[in-house]
Amino acid sequence: MTTAQRWVLGITAVASFMVVLDVMVVMTALDAIRTDLGASLEDLEWTVTAYTLTFAVLLMPAAALGERFGRRRVLIVGLSVFSLASAACALAPGVGWLVAARVVQGVGAAGVTPVALAVLSAAFTPQRRGAALGLFAGVTGLATLGGPVVGGVVVEAASWQWIFWLNLPIGAVLVPLAWRRIDEAYGTTRRLDVVGMVLIAVGCFGVVWALVRGNAAGWDSPEVLGALAVGIVAVAAFVRWELRSPQPMLPMPFFARRGFAAGNAATFLMFAAMFGAVFFLAQFFQAAQGTGPLGAGLRLAPLTVTLSVVAPLVGPQIGRIGERSFVTTGMAALAVGFGWLGIVATRDAAYVTLVVPLVVAGVGASMVIPAAQSAVLGAVPASGTGAASGTFNMLRQLGGAFGIAVTAAVFAGYGGYGSAVAYGDGFGPALATVAGMALLGAFAAGALPSRDRRDGEDYIQPPNPTPVQATSDGAGR
Repeated sequence: MTTAQRWVLGITAVASFMVVLDVMVVMTALDAIRTDLGASLEDLEWTVTAYTLTFAVLLMPAAALGERFGRRRVLIVGLSVFSLASAACALAPGVGWLVAARVVQGVGAAGVTPVALAVLSAAFTPQRRGAALGLFAGVTGLATLGGPVVGGVVVEAASWQWIFWLNLPIGAVLVPLAWRRIDEAYGTTRRLDVVGMVLIAVGCFGVVWALVRGNAAGWDSPEVLGALAVGIVAVAAFVRWELRSPQPMLPMPFFARRGFAAGNAATFLMFAAMFGAVFFLAQFFQAAQGTGPLGAGLRLAPLTVTLSVVAPLVGPQIGRIGERSFVTTGMAALAVGFGWLGIVATRDAAYVTLVVPLVVAGVGASMVIPAAQSAVLGAVPASGTGAASGTFNMLRQLGGAFGIAVTAAVFAGYGGYGSAVAYGDGFGPALATVAGMALLGAFAAGALPSRDRRDGEDYIQPPNPTPVQATSDGAGR
Protein backbone atom coordinates (compact mmCIF):
# COMPACT_ATOMS: atom_id res chain seq x y z
CA MET A 1 0.00 0.00 0.00
CA THR A 2 1.49 3.34 -1.05
CA THR A 3 1.53 6.47 1.10
CA ALA A 4 -1.11 8.07 -1.12
CA GLN A 5 -3.36 5.04 -0.73
CA ARG A 6 -2.94 5.10 3.05
CA TRP A 7 -4.08 8.71 3.10
CA VAL A 8 -7.14 7.92 0.99
CA LEU A 9 -8.03 4.94 3.19
CA GLY A 10 -7.57 6.93 6.40
CA ILE A 11 -9.58 9.94 5.25
CA THR A 12 -12.51 7.98 3.82
CA ALA A 13 -12.65 5.53 6.73
CA VAL A 14 -12.64 8.25 9.40
CA ALA A 15 -15.21 10.30 7.46
CA SER A 16 -17.54 7.30 7.23
CA PHE A 17 -16.89 6.41 10.88
CA MET A 18 -18.10 9.87 11.92
CA VAL A 19 -21.24 9.65 9.80
CA VAL A 20 -22.15 6.11 10.87
CA LEU A 21 -21.49 6.90 14.53
CA ASP A 22 -24.15 9.60 14.47
CA VAL A 23 -26.80 7.01 13.61
CA MET A 24 -26.36 5.12 16.89
CA VAL A 25 -24.60 7.52 19.27
CA VAL A 26 -27.77 9.57 19.71
CA MET A 27 -29.72 6.61 21.10
CA THR A 28 -28.14 6.70 24.56
CA ALA A 29 -28.42 10.51 24.63
CA LEU A 30 -32.19 10.58 24.07
CA ASP A 31 -33.10 10.53 27.75
CA ALA A 32 -30.74 13.45 28.45
CA ILE A 33 -32.15 15.38 25.47
CA ARG A 34 -35.69 14.73 26.72
CA THR A 35 -34.84 16.03 30.19
CA ASP A 36 -32.79 19.04 29.06
CA LEU A 37 -35.03 20.28 26.24
CA GLY A 38 -38.36 19.07 27.59
CA ALA A 39 -38.75 16.85 24.54
CA SER A 40 -41.82 14.71 23.97
CA LEU A 41 -41.86 11.24 22.44
CA GLU A 42 -42.63 12.83 19.06
CA ASP A 43 -39.64 15.12 19.44
CA LEU A 44 -37.31 12.22 20.19
CA GLU A 45 -38.63 10.30 17.19
CA TRP A 46 -37.89 13.20 14.88
CA THR A 47 -34.45 13.66 16.44
CA VAL A 48 -33.53 10.23 15.08
CA THR A 49 -35.70 9.90 11.98
CA ALA A 50 -34.96 13.38 10.62
CA TYR A 51 -31.38 12.22 10.17
CA THR A 52 -32.05 8.71 8.87
CA LEU A 53 -34.83 9.72 6.46
CA THR A 54 -32.76 12.49 4.88
CA PHE A 55 -29.71 10.24 4.80
CA ALA A 56 -31.66 7.46 3.06
CA VAL A 57 -33.46 9.56 0.47
CA LEU A 58 -30.32 11.42 -0.63
CA LEU A 59 -27.85 8.50 -0.69
CA MET A 60 -28.26 7.62 -4.35
CA PRO A 61 -28.68 11.20 -5.67
CA ALA A 62 -25.48 12.18 -3.82
CA ALA A 63 -23.61 9.34 -5.51
CA ALA A 64 -24.81 10.62 -8.89
CA LEU A 65 -23.67 14.15 -8.00
CA GLY A 66 -20.23 12.80 -7.17
CA GLU A 67 -19.97 11.16 -10.59
CA ARG A 68 -21.03 14.35 -12.35
CA PHE A 69 -19.36 17.16 -10.36
CA GLY A 70 -16.38 15.32 -8.90
CA ARG A 71 -16.11 12.86 -6.04
CA ARG A 72 -13.61 14.86 -4.03
CA ARG A 73 -15.72 18.01 -4.36
CA VAL A 74 -18.91 16.30 -3.19
CA LEU A 75 -17.04 14.58 -0.33
CA ILE A 76 -15.65 17.90 0.90
CA VAL A 77 -19.04 19.60 0.65
CA GLY A 78 -20.65 16.69 2.51
CA LEU A 79 -18.06 16.82 5.29
CA SER A 80 -18.42 20.59 5.62
CA VAL A 81 -22.22 20.47 5.76
CA PHE A 82 -22.17 17.59 8.24
CA SER A 83 -19.66 19.31 10.55
CA LEU A 84 -21.43 22.67 10.55
CA ALA A 85 -24.79 20.98 11.11
CA SER A 86 -23.25 19.11 14.06
CA ALA A 87 -22.34 22.46 15.61
CA ALA A 88 -25.91 23.64 15.02
CA CYS A 89 -27.19 20.52 16.82
CA ALA A 90 -24.95 21.24 19.80
CA LEU A 91 -26.14 24.86 19.95
CA ALA A 92 -29.83 23.94 19.71
CA PRO A 93 -31.88 25.89 22.28
CA GLY A 94 -34.94 23.77 21.60
CA VAL A 95 -36.17 20.65 19.89
CA GLY A 96 -37.28 22.36 16.69
CA TRP A 97 -33.79 23.70 16.10
CA LEU A 98 -32.26 20.30 16.89
CA VAL A 99 -34.51 18.43 14.45
CA ALA A 100 -33.84 20.97 11.68
CA ALA A 101 -30.10 20.66 12.26
CA ARG A 102 -30.40 16.87 12.13
CA VAL A 103 -32.02 17.17 8.69
CA VAL A 104 -29.02 19.18 7.49
CA GLN A 105 -26.72 16.62 9.10
CA GLY A 106 -28.44 13.94 7.03
CA VAL A 107 -27.80 15.96 3.87
CA GLY A 108 -24.10 16.08 4.70
CA ALA A 109 -23.97 12.40 5.63
CA ALA A 110 -25.50 11.43 2.28
CA GLY A 111 -22.74 13.40 0.57
CA VAL A 112 -20.05 11.50 2.48
CA THR A 113 -21.03 7.83 2.56
CA PRO A 114 -21.41 6.73 -1.10
CA VAL A 115 -18.72 9.08 -2.39
CA ALA A 116 -16.16 7.97 0.20
CA LEU A 117 -16.54 4.39 -0.95
CA ALA A 118 -16.21 5.38 -4.62
CA VAL A 119 -13.05 7.39 -3.85
CA LEU A 120 -11.56 4.46 -1.94
CA SER A 121 -12.41 1.92 -4.64
CA ALA A 122 -10.83 4.07 -7.36
CA ALA A 123 -7.59 4.48 -5.39
CA PHE A 124 -6.76 0.76 -5.32
CA THR A 125 -6.14 -1.88 -7.94
CA PRO A 126 -8.59 -4.79 -8.07
CA GLN A 127 -5.98 -7.00 -6.40
CA ARG A 128 -5.66 -4.70 -3.37
CA ARG A 129 -9.18 -3.33 -3.28
CA GLY A 130 -10.60 -6.18 -1.20
CA ALA A 131 -8.13 -5.64 1.63
CA ALA A 132 -8.75 -1.88 1.61
CA LEU A 133 -12.51 -2.34 1.68
CA GLY A 134 -12.13 -4.78 4.56
CA LEU A 135 -10.23 -2.20 6.62
CA PHE A 136 -12.76 0.47 5.66
CA ALA A 137 -15.66 -1.75 6.75
CA GLY A 138 -13.86 -2.59 9.99
CA VAL A 139 -13.50 1.06 10.95
CA THR A 140 -17.09 1.99 10.07
CA GLY A 141 -18.38 -1.14 11.77
CA LEU A 142 -16.73 -0.06 15.01
CA ALA A 143 -18.93 3.04 14.89
CA THR A 144 -22.04 0.87 14.87
CA LEU A 145 -20.80 -1.44 17.60
CA GLY A 146 -19.48 1.32 19.83
CA GLY A 147 -22.10 3.99 19.14
CA PRO A 148 -24.30 3.41 22.21
CA VAL A 149 -21.28 3.12 24.53
CA VAL A 150 -19.57 6.20 23.08
CA GLY A 151 -22.80 8.14 23.48
CA GLY A 152 -23.11 7.01 27.08
CA VAL A 153 -19.51 7.95 27.93
CA VAL A 154 -19.78 11.41 26.37
CA VAL A 155 -23.17 12.26 27.90
CA GLU A 156 -22.14 11.06 31.35
CA ALA A 157 -18.72 12.76 31.27
CA ALA A 158 -19.92 16.03 29.74
CA SER A 159 -23.38 16.57 28.21
CA TRP A 160 -25.45 15.44 25.24
CA GLN A 161 -24.26 18.47 23.25
CA TRP A 162 -20.77 16.99 23.12
CA ILE A 163 -21.82 14.03 20.98
CA PHE A 164 -22.23 16.68 18.27
CA TRP A 165 -19.34 18.99 19.21
CA LEU A 166 -16.90 16.10 18.73
CA ASN A 167 -17.67 16.06 15.00
CA LEU A 168 -16.45 19.62 14.49
CA PRO A 169 -12.68 19.15 15.01
CA ILE A 170 -12.76 15.88 13.07
CA GLY A 171 -14.41 17.61 10.13
CA ALA A 172 -12.02 20.55 10.40
CA VAL A 173 -9.08 18.17 9.97
CA LEU A 174 -10.64 15.98 7.27
CA VAL A 175 -11.70 18.77 4.89
CA PRO A 176 -8.20 20.18 4.17
CA LEU A 177 -6.73 16.68 4.15
CA ALA A 178 -9.28 15.56 1.56
CA TRP A 179 -8.47 18.61 -0.58
CA ARG A 180 -4.73 17.91 -0.47
CA ARG A 181 -4.55 14.12 -0.44
CA ILE A 182 -7.43 12.97 -2.67
CA ASP A 183 -7.28 13.43 -6.42
CA GLU A 184 -10.40 14.68 -8.15
CA ALA A 185 -12.18 12.05 -10.20
CA TYR A 186 -15.38 11.80 -12.19
CA GLY A 187 -17.54 8.85 -13.12
CA THR A 188 -20.09 8.04 -15.77
CA THR A 189 -22.37 11.05 -16.05
CA ARG A 190 -26.02 10.21 -15.61
CA ARG A 191 -29.11 12.32 -15.20
CA LEU A 192 -30.09 13.15 -11.64
CA ASP A 193 -33.55 11.73 -10.94
CA VAL A 194 -34.97 14.81 -9.22
CA VAL A 195 -38.60 13.76 -9.68
CA GLY A 196 -37.96 10.36 -8.14
CA MET A 197 -36.06 11.90 -5.25
CA VAL A 198 -38.89 14.35 -4.47
CA LEU A 199 -41.59 11.68 -4.73
CA ILE A 200 -39.89 9.19 -2.41
CA ALA A 201 -39.06 11.97 0.07
CA VAL A 202 -42.70 13.16 0.16
CA GLY A 203 -43.95 9.58 0.38
CA CYS A 204 -41.72 8.55 3.26
CA PHE A 205 -42.27 11.80 5.13
CA GLY A 206 -46.04 11.54 4.77
CA VAL A 207 -46.23 7.98 6.09
CA VAL A 208 -43.84 8.66 8.97
CA TRP A 209 -45.66 11.90 9.86
CA ALA A 210 -48.95 10.00 10.10
CA LEU A 211 -47.40 7.34 12.34
CA VAL A 212 -45.72 9.90 14.59
CA ARG A 213 -48.78 12.13 14.96
CA GLY A 214 -51.43 9.40 15.15
CA ASN A 215 -51.79 9.16 18.93
CA ALA A 216 -51.62 12.90 19.61
CA ALA A 217 -53.83 14.14 16.76
CA GLY A 218 -56.10 11.09 16.53
CA TRP A 219 -55.82 8.30 14.01
CA ASP A 220 -58.99 9.47 12.26
CA SER A 221 -58.03 13.16 12.24
CA PRO A 222 -57.74 15.04 8.91
CA GLU A 223 -54.06 15.69 9.65
CA VAL A 224 -53.15 12.02 10.03
CA LEU A 225 -55.40 10.67 7.28
CA GLY A 226 -54.25 13.44 4.93
CA ALA A 227 -50.56 12.79 5.62
CA LEU A 228 -51.05 9.06 5.14
CA ALA A 229 -52.93 9.59 1.88
CA VAL A 230 -50.26 11.95 0.55
CA GLY A 231 -47.56 9.49 1.52
CA ILE A 232 -49.21 6.49 -0.12
CA VAL A 233 -50.03 8.41 -3.32
CA ALA A 234 -46.47 9.75 -3.52
CA VAL A 235 -44.95 6.28 -3.06
CA ALA A 236 -47.26 4.87 -5.76
CA ALA A 237 -46.32 7.75 -8.07
CA PHE A 238 -42.65 7.09 -7.31
CA VAL A 239 -42.96 3.44 -8.36
CA ARG A 240 -44.78 4.41 -11.56
CA TRP A 241 -42.20 7.10 -12.35
CA GLU A 242 -39.25 4.80 -11.73
CA LEU A 243 -40.72 2.12 -13.99
CA ARG A 244 -40.94 4.62 -16.85
CA SER A 245 -37.78 6.65 -16.22
CA PRO A 246 -34.83 5.97 -18.58
CA GLN A 247 -32.38 6.53 -15.69
CA PRO A 248 -34.27 5.65 -12.50
CA MET A 249 -33.03 6.22 -8.97
CA LEU A 250 -34.08 2.67 -8.03
CA PRO A 251 -33.60 -0.27 -10.43
CA MET A 252 -37.26 -1.34 -10.41
CA PRO A 253 -36.86 -4.33 -12.79
CA PHE A 254 -34.57 -5.94 -10.21
CA PHE A 255 -37.56 -6.28 -7.87
CA ALA A 256 -38.91 -8.96 -10.21
CA ARG A 257 -36.05 -11.17 -8.99
CA ARG A 258 -36.92 -13.11 -5.85
CA GLY A 259 -33.52 -12.75 -4.25
CA PHE A 260 -33.48 -8.99 -4.71
CA ALA A 261 -37.08 -8.36 -3.62
CA ALA A 262 -37.18 -10.75 -0.66
CA GLY A 263 -33.67 -9.85 0.49
CA ASN A 264 -34.48 -6.15 0.56
CA ALA A 265 -37.86 -6.75 2.25
CA ALA A 266 -36.20 -8.78 5.00
CA THR A 267 -33.49 -6.13 5.39
CA PHE A 268 -36.09 -3.34 5.67
CA LEU A 269 -37.95 -5.23 8.40
CA MET A 270 -34.75 -6.28 10.19
CA PHE A 271 -33.58 -2.68 10.53
CA ALA A 272 -37.11 -1.58 11.45
CA ALA A 273 -37.00 -4.07 14.32
CA MET A 274 -33.43 -3.19 15.37
CA PHE A 275 -33.91 0.58 15.38
CA GLY A 276 -37.27 0.32 17.12
CA ALA A 277 -35.79 -1.92 19.81
CA VAL A 278 -32.61 0.09 20.43
CA PHE A 279 -34.59 3.36 20.49
CA PHE A 280 -36.62 2.13 23.46
CA LEU A 281 -34.08 -0.16 25.14
CA ALA A 282 -31.58 2.69 25.56
CA GLN A 283 -34.29 4.76 27.25
CA PHE A 284 -35.70 1.81 29.21
CA PHE A 285 -32.44 1.29 31.08
CA GLN A 286 -32.46 4.97 32.06
CA ALA A 287 -36.13 5.97 32.43
CA ALA A 288 -37.42 2.71 33.94
CA GLN A 289 -34.38 1.14 35.63
CA GLY A 290 -32.54 4.30 36.64
CA THR A 291 -29.12 3.66 35.09
CA GLY A 292 -27.05 6.48 33.62
CA PRO A 293 -26.27 6.95 29.91
CA LEU A 294 -23.03 4.96 30.19
CA GLY A 295 -24.80 2.13 32.00
CA ALA A 296 -27.43 2.05 29.26
CA GLY A 297 -24.77 1.86 26.55
CA LEU A 298 -22.93 -0.95 28.32
CA ARG A 299 -26.15 -2.89 28.87
CA LEU A 300 -26.77 -2.84 25.13
CA ALA A 301 -23.32 -4.37 24.52
CA PRO A 302 -24.52 -8.02 24.35
CA LEU A 303 -26.69 -7.03 21.39
CA THR A 304 -24.06 -5.05 19.46
CA VAL A 305 -20.95 -7.07 20.32
CA THR A 306 -22.63 -10.32 19.30
CA LEU A 307 -22.81 -8.92 15.77
CA SER A 308 -19.02 -8.75 15.53
CA VAL A 309 -18.58 -12.25 16.98
CA VAL A 310 -21.16 -14.19 14.97
CA ALA A 311 -21.03 -12.41 11.59
CA PRO A 312 -17.52 -13.74 10.74
CA LEU A 313 -18.82 -17.27 11.30
CA VAL A 314 -21.86 -16.73 9.08
CA GLY A 315 -20.15 -15.20 6.05
CA PRO A 316 -18.11 -18.23 4.91
CA GLN A 317 -21.13 -20.54 5.29
CA ILE A 318 -23.59 -18.56 3.14
CA GLY A 319 -22.54 -20.18 -0.13
CA ARG A 320 -22.75 -23.68 1.36
CA ILE A 321 -26.01 -23.40 3.29
CA GLY A 322 -27.83 -20.72 1.31
CA GLU A 323 -29.18 -17.27 2.07
CA ARG A 324 -32.76 -18.35 2.73
CA SER A 325 -31.86 -20.60 5.67
CA PHE A 326 -29.77 -17.91 7.34
CA VAL A 327 -32.24 -15.05 6.81
CA THR A 328 -35.36 -16.95 7.91
CA THR A 329 -33.62 -18.42 10.95
CA GLY A 330 -32.04 -15.09 11.83
CA MET A 331 -35.32 -13.17 11.60
CA ALA A 332 -37.01 -15.83 13.74
CA ALA A 333 -34.22 -15.51 16.34
CA LEU A 334 -34.63 -11.73 16.27
CA ALA A 335 -38.37 -12.13 16.91
CA VAL A 336 -37.73 -14.55 19.78
CA GLY A 337 -35.06 -12.35 21.36
CA PHE A 338 -37.08 -9.13 21.27
CA GLY A 339 -40.33 -10.87 22.18
CA TRP A 340 -38.56 -12.46 25.15
CA LEU A 341 -37.25 -9.06 26.22
CA GLY A 342 -40.75 -7.61 26.03
CA ILE A 343 -41.87 -10.21 28.59
CA VAL A 344 -38.95 -10.23 31.06
CA ALA A 345 -37.73 -6.62 30.85
CA THR A 346 -39.72 -5.15 33.71
CA ARG A 347 -38.77 -2.22 35.92
CA ASP A 348 -37.41 -4.56 38.62
CA ALA A 349 -35.81 -7.13 36.31
CA ALA A 350 -32.23 -8.11 37.11
CA TYR A 351 -29.92 -7.39 34.21
CA VAL A 352 -28.73 -10.99 34.10
CA THR A 353 -32.21 -12.04 32.95
CA LEU A 354 -31.92 -9.72 29.94
CA VAL A 355 -28.52 -10.85 28.67
CA VAL A 356 -29.63 -14.07 26.97
CA PRO A 357 -32.49 -12.52 24.94
CA LEU A 358 -30.16 -9.66 23.92
CA VAL A 359 -27.62 -12.21 22.70
CA VAL A 360 -30.31 -14.20 20.87
CA ALA A 361 -31.42 -11.03 19.07
CA GLY A 362 -27.80 -10.18 18.25
CA VAL A 363 -27.21 -13.64 16.82
CA GLY A 364 -30.32 -13.25 14.68
CA ALA A 365 -29.18 -9.92 13.26
CA SER A 366 -25.72 -11.38 12.60
CA MET A 367 -27.30 -14.09 10.46
CA VAL A 368 -29.64 -11.79 8.55
CA ILE A 369 -27.45 -8.89 7.45
CA PRO A 370 -24.67 -10.66 5.53
CA ALA A 371 -27.00 -13.31 4.09
CA ALA A 372 -29.60 -10.76 2.95
CA GLN A 373 -26.88 -8.63 1.39
CA SER A 374 -25.52 -11.69 -0.40
CA ALA A 375 -29.00 -12.50 -1.72
CA VAL A 376 -29.56 -8.96 -2.98
CA LEU A 377 -26.19 -8.62 -4.72
CA GLY A 378 -26.22 -12.18 -6.00
CA ALA A 379 -29.62 -11.76 -7.67
CA VAL A 380 -28.40 -9.17 -10.19
CA PRO A 381 -25.80 -9.21 -12.97
CA ALA A 382 -22.35 -7.84 -12.17
CA SER A 383 -23.15 -4.59 -13.98
CA GLY A 384 -26.02 -3.93 -11.55
CA THR A 385 -24.25 -4.46 -8.23
CA GLY A 386 -23.72 -0.72 -7.67
CA ALA A 387 -27.42 0.07 -8.03
CA ALA A 388 -28.35 -3.01 -5.99
CA SER A 389 -26.00 -2.02 -3.18
CA GLY A 390 -27.38 1.53 -3.15
CA THR A 391 -30.93 0.20 -2.93
CA PHE A 392 -29.95 -2.13 -0.07
CA ASN A 393 -28.44 0.74 1.94
CA MET A 394 -31.32 3.10 1.22
CA LEU A 395 -33.98 0.61 2.31
CA ARG A 396 -32.26 -0.29 5.56
CA GLN A 397 -32.11 3.38 6.56
CA LEU A 398 -35.77 3.81 5.63
CA GLY A 399 -36.53 0.66 7.60
CA GLY A 400 -34.93 2.20 10.68
CA ALA A 401 -37.06 5.33 10.40
CA PHE A 402 -40.23 3.30 9.81
CA GLY A 403 -39.47 0.99 12.74
CA ILE A 404 -39.06 3.83 15.21
CA ALA A 405 -42.28 5.49 14.03
CA VAL A 406 -44.37 2.30 14.28
CA THR A 407 -42.93 1.22 17.62
CA ALA A 408 -43.33 4.68 19.13
CA ALA A 409 -46.96 4.82 18.02
CA VAL A 410 -47.63 1.59 19.93
CA PHE A 411 -45.65 2.79 22.96
CA ALA A 412 -47.64 6.03 23.12
CA GLY A 413 -50.90 4.10 22.98
CA TYR A 414 -50.05 2.10 26.11
CA GLY A 415 -47.63 4.21 28.17
CA GLY A 416 -45.56 7.36 28.28
CA TYR A 417 -42.80 9.27 30.04
CA GLY A 418 -44.87 10.37 33.04
CA SER A 419 -43.20 7.86 35.37
CA ALA A 420 -41.12 4.70 35.41
CA VAL A 421 -44.37 2.72 35.69
CA ALA A 422 -45.86 4.49 32.67
CA TYR A 423 -42.71 3.80 30.68
CA GLY A 424 -42.88 0.13 31.59
CA ASP A 425 -46.53 -0.01 30.52
CA GLY A 426 -45.61 1.08 27.01
CA PHE A 427 -42.32 -0.77 26.75
CA GLY A 428 -43.73 -4.31 26.64
CA PRO A 429 -46.18 -3.65 23.76
CA ALA A 430 -43.45 -1.73 21.91
CA LEU A 431 -41.10 -4.73 22.08
CA ALA A 432 -43.95 -7.04 21.03
CA THR A 433 -44.37 -4.84 17.95
CA VAL A 434 -40.66 -5.11 17.23
CA ALA A 435 -40.91 -8.90 17.48
CA GLY A 436 -43.88 -8.83 15.10
CA MET A 437 -41.90 -6.90 12.50
CA ALA A 438 -39.07 -9.42 12.78
CA LEU A 439 -41.55 -12.27 12.33
CA LEU A 440 -42.90 -10.61 9.18
CA GLY A 441 -39.31 -10.47 7.98
CA ALA A 442 -39.00 -14.22 8.49
CA PHE A 443 -42.05 -14.79 6.29
CA ALA A 444 -40.64 -12.40 3.65
CA ALA A 445 -37.36 -14.31 3.70
CA GLY A 446 -39.24 -17.48 2.87
CA ALA A 447 -39.57 -16.13 -0.67
CA LEU A 448 -35.80 -16.17 -1.14
CA PRO A 449 -34.64 -18.80 -3.64
CA SER A 450 -33.18 -21.94 -2.13
CA ARG A 451 -29.49 -22.70 -2.41
CA ASP A 452 -30.05 -24.73 -5.58
CA ARG A 453 -32.55 -22.36 -7.22
CA ARG A 454 -30.82 -19.03 -7.89
CA ASP A 455 -32.47 -16.27 -9.89
CA GLY A 456 -31.44 -17.48 -13.32
CA GLU A 457 -28.20 -17.29 -15.25
CA ASP A 458 -27.37 -13.76 -14.11
CA TYR A 459 -26.78 -14.91 -10.54
CA ILE A 460 -23.29 -14.07 -9.28
CA GLN A 461 -21.81 -15.19 -6.03
CA PRO A 462 -20.73 -12.01 -4.24
CA PRO A 463 -17.65 -12.10 -2.05
CA ASN A 464 -18.30 -12.96 1.57
CA PRO A 465 -18.81 -9.76 3.55
CA THR A 466 -16.08 -8.92 6.00
CA PRO A 467 -17.04 -9.33 9.67
CA VAL A 468 -17.99 -5.74 10.18
CA GLN A 469 -19.46 -5.11 6.75
CA ALA A 470 -22.28 -7.15 8.14
CA THR A 471 -22.72 -4.75 11.03
CA SER A 472 -21.95 -1.40 9.43
CA ASP A 473 -25.11 0.59 9.78
CA GLY A 474 -24.63 3.24 7.22
CA ALA A 475 -21.57 2.50 5.16
CA GLY A 476 -22.30 2.37 1.48
CA ARG A 477 -20.95 -0.53 -0.43
